[in-house]
Amino acid sequence: MTSVTEETAPALAAAAAGLTQKRVPIPSRGVDYRGKIVLAPMVRSGELPSRLLALHYGADLVWGPETIDRAMIGTTRRINPRTGCVEWTRIPTNNVKKELYDESIIYRVDPVREAGRHIFQIGTSDPSRAVECAKLVAADVSGIDVNAGCPKPFSTHAGMGAALLRTPDKLVSILEALVAEIKPAFDIGISVKIRLLETPAETETLVRRLCAAGITGLTIHCRTTPMRPRERAIRGQLRMIADVCHEYGVACVVNGDVEGRDHGLELMAEYGTDGAMIATCAEKNGSCFRAKADGGLATWEEAVAKYMRFAMEVENKFHNTKFMLTQMVPGKSPKYKELTHCKSYGKIIEVLGLTDLEELARKTDELMKLATVDGSSSGNDKSKMAETTVKEKKKNDLTNDVAQQENLKRKREDGDEEAEKQQLPPSTRINVSEAVEAAAVEQQSSQPVAAAVAAS
Repeated sequence: MTSVTEETAPALAAAAAGLTQKRVPIPSRGVDYRGKIVLAPMVRSGELPSRLLALHYGADLVWGPETIDRAMIGTTRRINPRTGCVEWTRIPTNNVKKELYDESIIYRVDPVREAGRHIFQIGTSDPSRAVECAKLVAADVSGIDVNAGCPKPFSTHAGMGAALLRTPDKLVSILEALVAEIKPAFDIGISVKIRLLETPAETETLVRRLCAAGITGLTIHCRTTPMRPRERAIRGQLRMIADVCHEYGVACVVNGDVEGRDHGLELMAEYGTDGAMIATCAEKNGSCFRAKADGGLATWEEAVAKYMRFAMEVENKFHNTKFMLTQMVPGKSPKYKELTHCKSYGKIIEVLGLTDLEELARKTDELMKLATVDGSSSGNDKSKMAETTVKEKKKNDLTNDVAQQENLKRKREDGDEEAEKQQLPPSTRINVSEAVEAAAVEQQSSQPVAAAVAAS
């Protein structure tokens, strides 16, 4: 029996369907989604260290988290001299963020380790804003993807995400604008990520319209908009969607309950899709991208150790690192509770016993002004501890609260009944009207505080 690999899966799928696949041309700087197992766009869980972890374990492509067009427009592009990363920054307008940061890093790309493998996803509801946003990042990424599947209020309330499924004319106009202005100017492809509609006929009609817009790839999340992540993916329409995409020469990527590389390849062969996208399993352990033949799933300890190195190397926001640890470290582990109380990288490294990372943690804590607040092993003595200002203490308390708030928000999104009863940390209970406005204007991948509160 022929084994299923990245190279053979698309051919096997096409043969099973009796198809000779047509293919739209892939721009020279773009990437073909065929034969790829990729990391899904995930707010909070798709930041740079998570993407680097996925690539380390074999992800072929990585999507950045959905980034709202208004948040990117008006940013300043710079190269971080310490990390070499490309960053887009702006002065924060949200009160909580002002307490935490002098500036907000809206987006961040590693031009070396992500080269040729990074897809930027836009949250948008307007063709002109989508183009304006894409122009800011197109030279630094390998593709632009439009989010037409996010069901969360911070996206849908402004007509973005899954709301675009109800306004197909607008969605098509966005894609056509990007294809007309970004594809030729930057020589990269345009793609879209959608969800299932209520009936196969509705889904087919939409997919045909999207493929006709000139896109190079379409990702189908095999759930309808109202479905929660805990509900199993529906694959009954998948073969039809793949066949329609192939009629237009567009690559079709399956998303929803894809558990790892091997599983993704099996789904590609079974349903005729060209690629597979992993979300939840990658959030818990990035080594899911490694084939069983190459070692398979790593222990959480191994994955966390590598993640921590990446997080400190790229100066990841501390509250985001803590949030990711709550997803990666099993809740039953004795270390889980200890980690929730950490307020510095040094303390996290101490709890995890990663002695080889102590010096890196010390430098990172000093850079982020996190060192010694919780008595971590980051190298400063007691006299320096006494010099910690009230402002720095407040900043660290806020950082810790934000990490807790993000974890609580995720549990609520997943339908956790106990989480519904819990209260947000006091310092993150900001004015709701302010949060809703900030969610539309300044929802950002690295610090999604206002958006998360608005969606709660």
